[in-house]
Amino acid sequence: MSFLGLDLGTSGLRALLTDEGGTPLASAERHYEASHPRSGWSEQDPADWIAALEGAVEELRAHPSWAGLRGIGVAGHMHGAVTLDADDRVIRPCILWNDTRSHAEAARLDTIPGVRALSGNIVFPGFTAPKLLWMQAHEPEAFARVARVLLPAAYLNLYLTGDHVADMSDSAGTSWLDTGARDWSDRLLEAGNMRRDQMPRLVEGCAPAGILREDLARQWGVGPGAAVAGGAGDNAAAACGTGVLSEGQGFVSLGTSGVLLAARDGYRPSPDTALHSFCHAVPGTWYQMGVMLSCTDSLNWLARITGARPAELTAALGDCLTAPGRVRFLPYLSGERTPHNDADIRGAFTGIGAETTREDLTRAVLEGVSFGLRDSAEALRSVGARPAQLLAIGGGSGSRYWLRLLATVLDTPLHLPKAGEFGAALGAARLGRIAATGESPAEVMTPPATGEVVEPVSALVPAFDTAYRRFGPAYRGIRAIQ
Repeated sequence: MSFLGLDLGTSGLRALLTDEGGTPLASAERHYEASHPRSGWSEQDPADWIAALEGAVEELRAHPSWAGLRGIGVAGHMHGAVTLDADDRVIRPCILWNDTRSHAEAARLDTIPGVRALSGNIVFPGFTAPKLLWMQAHEPEAFARVARVLLPAAYLNLYLTGDHVADMSDSAGTSWLDTGARDWSDRLLEAGNMRRDQMPRLVEGCAPAGILREDLARQWGVGPGAAVAGGAGDNAAAACGTGVLSEGQGFVSLGTSGVLLAARDGYRPSPDTALHSFCHAVPGTWYQMGVMLSCTDSLNWLARITGARPAELTAALGDCLTAPGRVRFLPYLSGERTPHNDADIRGAFTGIGAETTREDLTRAVLEGVSFGLRDSAEALRSVGARPAQLLAIGGGSGSRYWLRLLATVLDTPLHLPKAGEFGAALGAARLGRIAATGESPAEVMTPPATGEVVEPVSALVPAFDTAYRRFGPAYRGIRAIQ
C-alpha cells in the first residue's frame, strides 16, 4: 500500500508518496504564481492548482509503489474563496488568505453580536466570509451566481471525488463555522448573507470524504477505491506531520508567514487576543495559534532591496548571538494579525544612523520578527497554552543565528527535527492513511526524531526581555504617525 499527501501552498503544490508505515518514498513539486491586480489584492486561478497536481502525479507514477495507492489527503492554504456556479464552474479567481480588500466588510461583520462567540475568532480581513460580502457589494452579478463556496483544499477534494466536502480545521477559518460545535452555524451564515446549501459537506480531517473518481484512477494508473480524507488547513496538517496533537505540544513555523501553534485538548477561544482558535484535523481536539503575516517575507524583502540572497544576509551574522542592537524593525510589511488585527499598519526601521550597516539591518529584521512571534507566545500563555518546548520548522529554521535568537526571545528550547519529511505534506499523507485504514491518529501521527536542540542563551534573556518591552510601544508610536 502507498499513500499520497498533497500540500497546496500559496506558491506551489508538493506531493508526497509514503509507504504503509509512513516512510516517504518519493515527492514532486510544481509551482505557480499569484496575481495582484490592485494594491492589497491577491488571487489565483484554481486551474493552476489542478495543472500542478496532474504534473506532480505524472512524475510520481514512475515509482513502483504508485500503483498500490490506497489513500489521499489534501492540505491547503486557508481562507481562500473559490466560488462555483451551479455547474461547478469557477466564477472568478480565488481570493487568497493574504488579500486585504475586504477589511471594511470584516470590520462590520466583527461587530455583529455573537459572531466572535460562535466562531471563536475575530473576523480577520483574510477570512472567507468578508470576501463574499465584498463580492456582494462590488461584483453583484458574480455573487448572484454563487452556488457553492469552497476553500482551496476542498476544491481539490471536489476534483478528486466529485463531491463538495471539507474538513473542520480548514472551515474554522471562514467565520461561518461554529468552531465549538464543529458544524456550520446558520446564525453566522445569515450574518454573512450566505446559506447552508452553499457550503460543502463537513467531515473530520482524518475521516473518509469520498473515494478517488474512477476516471481519475484509470488515468493515474491506480486501482479503484482509493480513499480521499477530509484533509486539513495547512497548519493543522503541519501539526499532524509533526505529531502536535495534545496539550503541551506546539511548533513554531518560520515560513512566509510566522506561526506559533499549540494543540489544545479542549475548546478555549479568546478572540480578544487575536489568537486563532480552530478545530484540529482529528476529532475532539482544537488548536490555537498566533499568526504574523511577514516572517521570512521580511528577510526576503531586505534581500531584494540589498541585492543579496537571504542566506547571505544571515550567514554574515555568524552563529554567535549578540545583544539587541540599536536599530529596530517593525515587521508589518503587509499588516498584522496577532496581536494587533491591523490590516493598515506598515513596517518601519528606527534607530538608523550613518554608521548603520547591512548586518545591522539584518539583525534588526530577525529581532523584529522574533519579537512579533513573542507577541503570539504571550497571547498563548494568557489562555493557558504553555508548551515546554517547540518544534521549529519552515525555511527560516535553516539559520542557526535566528534559531538562537528566537529561543532566547521566547526563553524556550527549540527542537529541530532530523532531516526528512515532517510538514504539511506528510500530515496530509497521514490523514489519507487513517481514512483508508481506520488506524488511530495517535498511533500514526507521531513526532519526528529530534536532530538538535537549540537552547536559549540564558545570559542574554534579560536583555532581550527589555528590548521586547520596547517593541509594543514602538508599534503604537508608528501607528500614530501612519
